Amino acid sequence: MTFRARKSPRILQLTVMALVAVCTVEVGWWLFDQHRHAVEKVRELQTSYAQQAAAANALLAAGASPAGVRALLPNVDIRQGRAEVSPAAEQSLLEEEHLRVVQYAWEGSFFLLALGACIVVIARALRAEALVMLEQDNFLQLVSHQFKTPLASLQLSLETMALRSLSAEQSRVLTERMLSDLSRMEGMVTRILESARLERGRVELRNEPVDLGAAVRRVTSQAEERARQEHISLTADIEPGLVVFTDPMALDVILRNLLENALAAVAPVGGGSIAFSGRRTGSDVELTVRDSGVGFRPADGARLFEKFTRLHPGGGSHHGTGLGLYIVRRLMHLMGGRVSAHSEGAGQGSRFVLVWPAALVEEPRGGEQAGTTGPGARDGYAS
Repeated sequence: MTFRARKSPRILQLTVMALVAVCTVEVGWWLFDQHRHAVEKVRELQTSYAQQAAAANALLAAGASPAGVRALLPNVDIRQGRAEVSPAAEQSLLEEEHLRVVQYAWEGSFFLLALGACIVVIARALRAEALVMLEQDNFLQLVSHQFKTPLASLQLSLETMALRSLSAEQSRVLTERMLSDLSRMEGMVTRILESARLERGRVELRNEPVDLGAAVRRVTSQAEERARQEHISLTADIEPGLVVFTDPMALDVILRNLLENALAAVAPVGGGSIAFSGRRTGSDVELTVRDSGVGFRPADGARLFEKFTRLHPGGGSHHGTGLGLYIVRRLMHLMGGRVSAHSEGAGQGSRFVLVWPAALVEEPRGGEQAGTTGPGARDGYAS
């Protein structure tokens, strides 16, 4: 039933598009046929006028008076005893031909334009539907794949604990593994829900001055243990006093997703480095996240921010939804900033740059209270 429900609208759209295409061909043929008919009609009248001129010459040769011939054949002029087609009649035929051709051209062009617009609209609808169906398929594949691994790990750990008598150390290891699996599933669900809210615009942000260095240190401190276990050097070099007007929780989401992306890029190569650096560029604030991970092709920089995009040129295991960078881009857009990704190629690491424009960057002044300054203050972002 679901399959038929998905296919029926598409079949209807394809049928309508086929009918519109046939109508377009018919209108084109009608336009061509009417133009040909108008030209042939004018040629027939020109032939008829030529025959009238020949008949007038025959009458004049038989002794008929020029006045009588003119009265009998009004489309003929008689000059110096010889009859020929009247220039006025010839000009009238040419004007009639031009008027009819112009009329058919305008009418045909209008219908062709209308039908062409219908084809474009239907084609775009089909393309949008195809993209939605592709996203749905990708989402289902993503969920089934990403949730299957931690669920299988949880099941194995629980079966081990149920079937065997374990030491305290073994129980601790299995418990930590299960908590890690649950954390992974929670993170995936959170990203899916965040992307859905951002897609539908169900996010409310508030602008307030936030110390960028403190926000970066808070996020990186939470990942220090994981970075150490994966042999990753995690550093932050933020100029003192860098303040951005943004939503604190949204900024935390952005930094966490960028850090998760960097960790996932560095881990497959057996370790490396991740460096946060912040500086002021003119009146803007720029935050750069560099990693020595798998990198990507330079042409794929924009694709990274699309939903469900996960590039792994360096191989290795990578767990994720393909939504983290999409969330980063959407939140930066909502906060009036921008983000870009750069890499020299596979194995060359990557660099993500976040920029807050001058209008959203401001030093805190004495007596101001967070959340009451800055443009466009709104309710808080619910992570």
